[in-house]
Amino acid sequence: MKKIILALLLLAPTTMFAQKFGCVDYDAVATNLPEYAKAQGELQALAKQYENDLKAMNDEFQRKYEEYDKTKSTMNDTKRQEVEQNLTELNTRIQEAYQNNQQELTKKQQELLQPIQSKVAQAIENVGKNGQYVYIMIKGSLPYISTTLCDDVTEACKTEVLKIK
Repeated sequence: MKKIILALLLLAPTTMFAQKFGCVDYDAVATNLPEYAKAQGELQALAKQYENDLKAMNDEFQRKYEEYDKTKSTMNDTKRQEVEQNLTELNTRIQEAYQNNQQELTKKQQELLQPIQSKVAQAIENVGKNGQYVYIMIKGSLPYISTTLCDDVTEACKTEVLKIK
């Protein structure tokens, strides 16, 4: 019985060292996909469109405010209050449009990047299974990953992700 326990104790450290660990640069794998560049282009175009719309609204507000500022001394109280109310409403619409644009941009980003994230995760899983890795850690998600104690599987994942349809 003592020999069996001794043999197990002697084999335990060797099995620990036989485990393979990998690390991957997730962003490098994701940016390797052609659909990533397409998604980024769509997001940038949408952001530019929203920016242009807000700029037009701000320009309109600025123009109306300057017009109001020049003529407010000649306006009666009713007209002045009406114009001020219109300016306040326009400013509120600008703020709402900004918030809606941010929400829509975030929603579109999630919609476009979700399939890419799924492909990258599948590629990492495939490399892990094929390479018999116990763990594959994502660089940047941990404070420190020793490159001497783990294999960098980024290139393998870049190759694998392109195989996934």
